[in-house]
Amino acid sequence: MSAASAPLVTVVALCYNHARFLEAALTSIAAQTYSNLEVILVDDASTDDSSVILRRYAAAHPSWQLHLLPENVGNCRAFNHGFRQSKGEFLLDFATDDVLLPERISQQIRQFAQAGPRCGVVYSDAELIDEDGRHVRNHFRRDARGQLHPLPASGLVFTEVLARYFISTPTMTMRRAVLEELGGYDETLAYEDFDFWVRASRNWEFHLLPEVTTQKRLHPQSMSRKGYRPHDPYLASTIRVCRKALALCRTEQERAALAVRVRWELRQAIRYRNRPEARALYRLLRELRGVRPLDWLLALAR
Repeated sequence: MSAASAPLVTVVALCYNHARFLEAALTSIAAQTYSNLEVILVDDASTDDSSVILRRYAAAHPSWQLHLLPENVGNCRAFNHGFRQSKGEFLLDFATDDVLLPERISQQIRQFAQAGPRCGVVYSDAELIDEDGRHVRNHFRRDARGQLHPLPASGLVFTEVLARYFISTPTMTMRRAVLEELGGYDETLAYEDFDFWVRASRNWEFHLLPEVTTQKRLHPQSMSRKGYRPHDPYLASTIRVCRKALALCRTEQERAALAVRVRWELRQAIRYRNRPEARALYRLLRELRGVRPLDWLLALAR
């Protein structure tokens, strides 16, 4: 792909109290081998020194846009703010506690070209790192030959995303047309990825690039560490997305896949004593005709 024909790619870099990790993240954007980039920095009213670092990088890269939000609005609204300012044919939702490997965008844009116009998302493997940048493990398992095993779903993945979590969110690059069709992220939700997967995969293909393209950082403040604990802010959103998914299901196979997801969410809600949410999930499982004897016994023990 020549530089002249390379599509514009927008990196919406979302920051909230990431000062400790911010320089590594922003340097990784600047180090991309892909040249036709639009960079939009969005700070969601950080209370640490993030804004100081963001201003310094924006000054060093005059083409980068910097948006310092006056109040904390959450990830969905912050991303949509950047999305509305963007022009790229493809977009990354990049949390600035993570790190992009230098070839990330180049590799994924080549994958889009190979996959064709119905490919709405390219996702990849990720290296999970700790707070100090040390390797923990990779997102996907690999066999003795280094091949992904089992091979994650690719193509039309609606049924798979209903049933289980397998996509590493920080590795996704999204086609602008998908986000426009969906109206961006649903700002009424506490988090974005499950809802995006469900709505986007109904009509668009997701293609796997089986390479490590991103370092995903694990730390106590990350969203993935807050799930299912008492007063979990995300569980109510998960239930709403499951309801949306039910409305999108067209076949019994899809409904059965959604029942797998709802059953797992129900057991987590019971485990962490989220009783109202457990009741809502049990009702949804009954609607799906997916209640098994153990589900019924767990429901009695709530």
